[in-house]
Amino acid sequence: MSEPTEPTVLTPMLEAARTASLALAGATTLQKNAALQAIADALRQNVPAIVEANELDRTHGRENGLAAGLLDRLMLDESRIEALASAVTAISGLTDPVGEVVTGSSLPNGVKISQVRVPFGVVGAIYEARPNVTVDIAALALKSGNAAVLRGGSAAENSNRVLVGLIQQALASVGLPAESVQTIDPFGREGAALLMKARGYVDVLIPRGSANLINTVVAESKVPVIETGAGVVHVFLDESANAQWAEDIVHNSKVQRPSVCNALETLLVHEKAADRLLGPVLGRLAASGVTIHGDERVQAAFPGAVPATEDDWSTEYMSLDLAVRVVGSLDEAMEHIRRYSTRHTESIITSDVVNAERFLNEVDAAAVMVNASTRFTDGGEFGFGAEVGISTQKLHARGPMGLPELTSTKWIVRGMGQVRV
Repeated sequence: MSEPTEPTVLTPMLEAARTASLALAGATTLQKNAALQAIADALRQNVPAIVEANELDRTHGRENGLAAGLLDRLMLDESRIEALASAVTAISGLTDPVGEVVTGSSLPNGVKISQVRVPFGVVGAIYEARPNVTVDIAALALKSGNAAVLRGGSAAENSNRVLVGLIQQALASVGLPAESVQTIDPFGREGAALLMKARGYVDVLIPRGSANLINTVVAESKVPVIETGAGVVHVFLDESANAQWAEDIVHNSKVQRPSVCNALETLLVHEKAADRLLGPVLGRLAASGVTIHGDERVQAAFPGAVPATEDDWSTEYMSLDLAVRVVGSLDEAMEHIRRYSTRHTESIITSDVVNAERFLNEVDAAAVMVNASTRFTDGGEFGFGAEVGISTQKLHARGPMGLPELTSTKWIVRGMGQVRV
């Protein structure tokens, strides 16, 4: 690791995080699980305080014109808090990655070599209007032996303050350092800028949020970044698509929760299936309040559609809006995806095995699906309990990131006096 950067207003907190990370690295699985259960209990026992702080944030958000999708992500009600607590409990039940032997061997001279998983140390996160991320990252960091320094943004500052306070109390109650999880929200944008420059204190930085936020962190950070990406997500209805599957999967992908990154943003329809599928698929979407942004063929088949512009094909709406285009072939669909995709999640609905395998093999994305809703790209759905984020890069981690993705490895060498000759 490089030498720490020049001291700043964050230095005392970052030094405390580094010290806490040493304690966490040596903590037993039982200790970490006890901390996680204490966090889950604290969430359930303090629902009114969390909801009150969250409503204050949402009120400020409405007054400041926060977009509907961000307001939805910001919201914490009783059911969402229970889901967070359940996710924390689920994480406690997952296998502890720390100390796992990835590979090992014995040399001819008797030296034994093994590669084992170890914590990163201090994990930083910068995100916006997502108080659930505060709990998810804290829980995953703790189970994987890392301290966490969080910048959750002004939109959720009250919610994050209460959540981090509860997490710190839970940690202290089981004998782990309260500084294992800290928020730098009080330092505002200056805090975020300093966190990006805290090389030597922070081992890895994870941004979650808008494309603008992620691009800013990637461009300006001096700390190594695991890049999570925006979700311009596609579903392609192939010529042989099952009509009921097409209707159900498209509706679920778009409508179930339109404000999240794995929600459908562009629907591509094979021209030989357009007459059969456009009416029922788009009709059901429109009945659920979705605005269709269609090309000329779509507008002709579905009069309620508004004209699609070039910008629509690259837009992550995070709302009840959907871009729809008719294409002439599987190749044209994949070319469209190559041009406009953010490499997050892509799905094909087809009964043609050859086309399904071509799509799986040729489409470049973190998650590629056949006959399934894009909403499945999620750490919880994949069995991780929760997720740090969905990585759209190709180094270290790709797709939903759970416990193993918050570890590095080191080589352990055991000998009995051997020397190299």
